[in-house]
Amino acid sequence: MNLIPRDHYLNQLISKRENGLIKVITGIRRCGKSTLLDPILRNYLIGSGVSKDQIIKVELDRVQNRKFHHDPDSFDAYIHSFIKNDGMYYVLLDEIQLVDDFESVLNGFLYERNVDVYVTGSNSKFLSSDVITEFRGRGDPVYVSPLTFSEFCQATSMDKRSAWKEYLMYGGMPFALSIADESQKMEYLKNLFKVTYIKDIVERYAIRRPDVMETIVNILASSVGSLTNPQRIYDTFRSHGDKELSLNTINAYMKYIEDSFLVKKAQRYDIKGRKYIQTPQKYYFTDPGLRNARLNFRQYEETHLMENAIFNELIYRGYNVDIGVVETRQGDEHVQTEVDFVCNQGYNRYYIQSALTIATMEKMRQESRPLNNIQDSFKKIIVVADDIPAWRTDDGILVMNVIDFLLDEKSLQY
Repeated sequence: MNLIPRDHYLNQLISKRENGLIKVITGIRRCGKSTLLDPILRNYLIGSGVSKDQIIKVELDRVQNRKFHHDPDSFDAYIHSFIKNDGMYYVLLDEIQLVDDFESVLNGFLYERNVDVYVTGSNSKFLSSDVITEFRGRGDPVYVSPLTFSEFCQATSMDKRSAWKEYLMYGGMPFALSIADESQKMEYLKNLFKVTYIKDIVERYAIRRPDVMETIVNILASSVGSLTNPQRIYDTFRSHGDKELSLNTINAYMKYIEDSFLVKKAQRYDIKGRKYIQTPQKYYFTDPGLRNARLNFRQYEETHLMENAIFNELIYRGYNVDIGVVETRQGDEHVQTEVDFVCNQGYNRYYIQSALTIATMEKMRQESRPLNNIQDSFKKIIVVADDIPAWRTDDGILVMNVIDFLLDEKSLQY
């Protein structure tokens, strides 16, 4: 498989170069963090004029580096043995969490003006929340996700429509792209979920009821695009006779799943009332292929998978994404309608609906109604799977094809 550039993340690292902080590359395992470190970042540094002698790279999951796992002092001395002068040195450390007391080692580099540090860490032991805690504001995280659809298209020779179907089914885990056989691809994704992600969570948090946690993962996978919350899941377990399980356990397990980057939570936001609605929420999977693998590829629902892909793309583009709620009056009743996504970035806001098709006038009215009930002047967009060019309704709503939307990072400014 050819190297996928991943310029989005490389540019983030470039912008943080020599900023005096530890650059922490984090994200779900097997999404390409190590490749971003080397060869992508390493090649960039060499191309920008950095001597190879000024790049110190250590892959801590290699057998020859196992000696450093329980000897942080020796590891620190080993790194310093390569620093020969006052020139800038770039330290690239892969899987740093394998070293005991790695926090002290890395914090020590912060006192040296000629050392610029970049590390990757396994999500099971090195979460974004851990970065904040351990480095007290001196860690600068870069979150890496599986391939977006545009990155996926760079790595495949398929036409765009075929690539879209493939992406919704098997997702964007980089190694999966190199597997041609469909049954082997499915097996890889299922094993990745079971052997890597589930095992990570169970070991990290000493889970006492892994059967409950796995059931929660299955519920979240089945309910992508639907509202849920810990109370509903707790009630489900109780109705099936599990009387010993507590709501606190459900809350904790859902937080562990979220912290391990398997899913992201989207809160509901009352657009007119300008306030958050605490519960229920929606959960979206970091990768559609992993979601499908969890359900043994039995539950392929293009409507929800498309919504999941749009959510992931908006997060990738740096937006804060909520689920919009608009309350309207119909006769004597107040009725709540939903806007799939309310996207905010600085002063910019967009309202987005995801719709598989708007082939009929009734469907068009159904998708437009929540948007037309919003009284502000921010842009309103309907993203559809229909193979149509972009156009605007009489109400000024932009209608756009999902493939065009995902392939153009500036599509929201259309």
